[in-house]
Amino acid sequence: MPALLTPDDFPIPKNLRNAAVLVPVFRDAAGELHVVMVRRSGFGIHGGELAFPGGKHEPTDASLLATALREAEEEVGLAATNVEILATLPTVDIPTGFRVAPFLGKIRRPEVWQWQQREVEEVLEIPLRHLADPAQHTEEDWQLPGWPGPRRVAFYRIAGGYKLWGASYRIITPLIPLLLNGELAS
Repeated sequence: MPALLTPDDFPIPKNLRNAAVLVPVFRDAAGELHVVMVRRSGFGIHGGELAFPGGKHEPTDASLLATALREAEEEVGLAATNVEILATLPTVDIPTGFRVAPFLGKIRRPEVWQWQQREVEEVLEIPLRHLADPAQHTEEDWQLPGWPGPRRVAFYRIAGGYKLWGASYRIITPLIPLLLNGELAS
C-alpha cells in the first residue's frame, strides 16, 4: 500500500505568494449548517477541483481578508456586506507556491448564486453533517502527474462524484466538529 500523502511529499517553495480564501457557512431554512465551495472550471493546475472562493493577493488589496472578500464577490457574487467574519484560520502552505490564509465567514446566502464561469464550473452547498459522516470520509491510492509515486490520499466524497481533498480538505477537516458543536457558528 502506498504511503499516505503528506505535505512532505512535495517541497514547499521558499518564496510563497500570498493568497486568501473565504470559508462561507450558512444555515438553511431548517437550521442545517452548510459550507459553500466551488468546483473550479477545467483550466489551470486546479481545474475541476473543489475549493473555497479565493485567490491570490493583489497589490490593491488592503489585507488578506480584503483578498478573500474580493475574490468571493468576483467568483460567486457574494457581497462583503453579506459576510460576517467569525475566525481567521491557520494558513496553509501549498506546493504550487502559495500561502493560503483562510477566513471563516457566516454568510447571508444569495437567492441565486451567480458565478464567474471562466473560473468556476459550479457552486456547491455541502451540508456539514455530510462531511461529518464517517462513510463519506475515505482514502484511495492515487498517482497524479508530477507526483513522486503513488500516494494514499484522504478525502471526503461529495454528491456528484466529487472528491474534496488537498488544501481545502486540510482547511475544513478541523472545522467540522467545531462548527457542528456550535463553537464557531451559531
